[in-house]
Amino acid sequence: MKKEDKAIIIAKISEELANYSCVYLTQTSGLNAEKTSSLRRACFGADVKMLCVKNTLLRKAFEASETDYSGLYDLLHGETTLLLSNVGNAPAKLIKKFRDKNDTLPMLKGAFVEESVYIGEEQLETLANIKSKNELIADVVALLQSPAKNVISSLQSGANKLHGILETLSKKEA
Repeated sequence: MKKEDKAIIIAKISEELANYSCVYLTQTSGLNAEKTSSLRRACFGADVKMLCVKNTLLRKAFEASETDYSGLYDLLHGETTLLLSNVGNAPAKLIKKFRDKNDTLPMLKGAFVEESVYIGEEQLETLANIKSKNELIADVVALLQSPAKNVISSLQSGANKLHGILETLSKKEA
């Protein structure tokens, strides 16, 4: 491969890395063509970008990036497939769901999620249980709404009681 071609590929990988906040490194070398195609369709459906890349080109793209991916450098050996997403737990959930139908592949080498590095297959469960940014925002909104709903319902019940008392008093006087 010519040096110019490598530079173009590195630039494309860097561009993809800049578009996504979560990077998963996986190994899919044992999947046959049918299962690989099925994994690609599952990634497309889950809004996860799947790229098969050469380790040396990926490392150069990591080094060219503004984000510090140095914790993932030691994982760049063997066959590497990138799963890119803007939702931190989407690729982990996808891997777990895909494994239910298939064998033990794809295997998680490591991940870079929300400025944190997770290394090893044993981190898959942890990554799948991480709440996404939107889920955390929804939890905060629900927590903020709860006291307001309580105050409103208390005010409404007080108004109903007051209305009932006034109505009873007006009937007694008549």
